[in-house]
Amino acid sequence: MGNDTVVRVSHLTKQYRKGVRAVDDISFSLQEGEIFGLLGPNGSGKTTTILMLLGLLESTHGNVDILGFDPFRTPLAVKRQVGYMPDTIGFYEYMSAYENLDYTARFLGLDGEQRNQRIIKALEKMRLSNRMHDKVRTFSHGMKRRLGLAELLVKQPRIAILDEPTQGLDPQSITEFLSLIASLRESEGMTVLLSSHQLEEVQSVCDRVGLFSRGKLISFGTVAQLSQEHFGNNVMIMLQAEGESDLLPLLKRQKSVLSVGREGADRFLITSEQDIRAGLAQAVLQAGCNLSALELRHHSLNEIYQQAFKEAGYEQT
Repeated sequence: MGNDTVVRVSHLTKQYRKGVRAVDDISFSLQEGEIFGLLGPNGSGKTTTILMLLGLLESTHGNVDILGFDPFRTPLAVKRQVGYMPDTIGFYEYMSAYENLDYTARFLGLDGEQRNQRIIKALEKMRLSNRMHDKVRTFSHGMKRRLGLAELLVKQPRIAILDEPTQGLDPQSITEFLSLIASLRESEGMTVLLSSHQLEEVQSVCDRVGLFSRGKLISFGTVAQLSQEHFGNNVMIMLQAEGESDLLPLLKRQKSVLSVGREGADRFLITSEQDIRAGLAQAVLQAGCNLSALELRHHSLNEIYQQAFKEAGYEQT
């Protein structure tokens, strides 16, 4: 990830009639080469934000700078640098994958050889070479998503904006698709902004995330930073042990322990002020129990998400 800021959003607001704010005074920035995730429930303002970044929707207040351009004043300059994959991808179903990409590439002003080279390369990267001459109507939903990324690669943008990119995919396809998104950064040097309401996928691929609720960006940073912001420096420890003794009272009495919860008959989740695994192991063994697992557990993005919204006084929708 580079040090250059390629997207800067300052106090961006979109207000409709009757005082409804779809986006409410948000500010954030993207660094060159990072993958940034906008996370929040449907209707929280993610897509409205994206449309303003692209200059497709005018803001009420605030400023956006994308690679030195203002999308509200110079939208064409921004579109030349930014590739966009919406949540609903539209292709000509009775044209082949190659023909669809060639149709798009013609608008870039490329000659036939340039178009062909870019299309072949993009289809190879998205593992669609063997289907390039097949009609798009024969493609699965996942293949159409990959074709959407191939179309984006043909444009060779510096920034890729993806709105709900894994929507409708099965778990295996999601994993594959996320690896393709990561490859945009690794092989093409792209900066990627993606929006999603799927928590785990964002956590697996993004360098930083922003948490949205009711048009507000209530928290953003790395997952580690968000965990510390919303849970402090407390440590979570998963302990699994078998034996005749009831370990719950014993674990609660240990120094620095804040809480102990059961995750099963012999599994416990312990929250403490510091890493006390050595002391826990000793206490369990002295109680005559067999210790089978003892490991640190990090807060998931789902837990952070729920805690952030709770602190903001919002209910999930």
